[in-house]
Amino acid sequence: MSEPITSVKTFTSVWVALLILTGVTVTVAYLNLGAFSIVVALVIATIKSILVALFFMEVRYSPAITKIVIIAGILWLLILLLLSLTDFASRSWSLGL
Repeated sequence: MSEPITSVKTFTSVWVALLILTGVTVTVAYLNLGAFSIVVALVIATIKSILVALFFMEVRYSPAITKIVIIAGILWLLILLLLSLTDFASRSWSLGL
């Protein structure tokens, strides 16, 4: 069974996209977006992690069981974040901001 070969041009394009997204992350860090600063930073980080997983870790060409495990891990992370946020939101103490 032959493995698919990703071209150097593809790797270079993804690397440039990661550099641009890193620059956008740094730029957004200096902007005052209020509560949306964290949201924007997390969206950019998610896009960068997807690019790394798909191209450099070659998840695109992996078997279906690997994709299922990755999706299950992401769902588990979302469950943990949701439960943590509900606990944080239900507290009555002040943040001291």
